[in-house]
Amino acid sequence: QLHLVQSGGGLVQPGGSLRLSCTASEFAGDDYTIGWFRQAPGREREGVSCIEDSGSITFYVDSVKGRFTISRDNAKNTIYLQMDSLEPDDTAVYYCAADSEVHCAPGFLKYGVRYLKLWGQGTPVTVSS
Repeated sequence: QLHLVQSGGGLVQPGGSLRLSCTASEFAGDDYTIGWFRQAPGREREGVSCIEDSGSITFYVDSVKGRFTISRDNAKNTIYLQMDSLEPDDTAVYYCAADSEVHCAPGFLKYGVRYLKLWGQGTPVTVSS
């Protein structure tokens, strides 16, 4: 059973940067599409970005395009979310999630919360001055 372990996050001022990491426990981690989701206080969990198992396909929700970058290092079984130009509205608990059968596409971000079974433990990100 694949496990996802997250690291990174914390408190940052508006305009600052953070990098989140999501490490898969098994070598088969590179066979999975990985997505980042976030849940702000009082709001539903939403998709942020995803990356195909090969790393060649990525998608981003409009609100983070040009500011966030998803990448993966399959040799380390680790997926990263580099977050730049952070805004207070980015404050949320961030989760990574994995699926071996669904491709990275806008639908993965929009509907993934309904069916994804493999989730990381969550990492809080607070953007505040």
